[in-house]
Amino acid sequence: MTDKDDELAALRAQIDALDSQLVELLQKRLQITRKVGEYKSRTGLPIYVPSREAQLLAKRREEAEQRGLSPALIEDLLRRIMRESYQTQNMRYLCCKPELKKVVVIGGAGALGGVFVDMLERSCYPVEILEKDDWDRADEIFDGAGLVLVSVPIILTESVIAKLTNLPADCVLADITSTKRGPLKAMLDAHKGPVLGLHPMFGPDVSSLVKQVVVVCHGRQPEAYQWLLEQMRSWGAILHESTAKEHDDAMSFIQVMRHFCSFVYGAHLAWESPNLQQLIQFSSPIYRLELVMVGRLFAQSPDLYADIIFNNPDSIELLKRFRNRFDTALTMLEEGRKGEFIKEFFHIGQWFGDFAKKSLVESKKLLLKADDDRS
Repeated sequence: MTDKDDELAALRAQIDALDSQLVELLQKRLQITRKVGEYKSRTGLPIYVPSREAQLLAKRREEAEQRGLSPALIEDLLRRIMRESYQTQNMRYLCCKPELKKVVVIGGAGALGGVFVDMLERSCYPVEILEKDDWDRADEIFDGAGLVLVSVPIILTESVIAKLTNLPADCVLADITSTKRGPLKAMLDAHKGPVLGLHPMFGPDVSSLVKQVVVVCHGRQPEAYQWLLEQMRSWGAILHESTAKEHDDAMSFIQVMRHFCSFVYGAHLAWESPNLQQLIQFSSPIYRLELVMVGRLFAQSPDLYADIIFNNPDSIELLKRFRNRFDTALTMLEEGRKGEFIKEFFHIGQWFGDFAKKSLVESKKLLLKADDDRS
């Protein structure tokens, strides 16, 4: 071994020792965050406090700058560490309505329903599950229920709700379906008590509800279900209020249009059948991320996405307009109207406004992460 090799080995040994110290420090930090979680559980404080997180990040960025380190590097590290910390705090939660006798989750054995069963049980609510073979015992199961949560496939939601005509008068009836106008109307028709429409904007693979968005569509007697909204906030969820129509209109763009375009893109790839491994190898991080998001769709339930796309007939006209714009852009390309393309590009950029620049910054963070993960 040469002197240069010895020098490199010594430097690597120093790095290994420092990395071991980092692991030890992280272990100590996680032990403290577990205690923080226990305290929050006892006192009812929410897991996620945006002001505390922002304050912590600002202080550490300032310290990094003073020490000649990259503030962005320190923020990236801390955000990943804090995400892990939120998971270690994900233990028991304060029960916001301890007098509630029972929660019934229809479809609670399903993936997303199971997430809510778990969170409610962690909050010390008695939870019963009603599945399709349990309807002969429905009256017994619903007896004394203070909350009935409907978590069934979209295509079944309204027909299931129609059965819920004999719930206790003060029972809160809520659903977690991705469309809101139909289910909300069905709940208001079936039940004369408190009614609430919810749409969790996440899938069943989430490890916690910290920073997860839930759209809230008020139905009837909001004062009777404020405890449920507070309970979700205690889990770390971010609640956004909307009317049912505003929600469904937005979902046409957020869900239906996006999923349908991914479906068509995936279908086109499958029919053209290029070498997929070569596409992955040749792709820069941004293109690989786009390919990953398309591939992700086809790793999930086709029934679920078919229901989302087919259950919103209003989206058909939106998709037709999208097809027309695609054809218009293709004609522009065929006819070589490059100047017109640039003018249209500029106009679209103005519509996005400051969000375009913010997207550039945020996407860079995602691309760096994607590049780190590349083997």
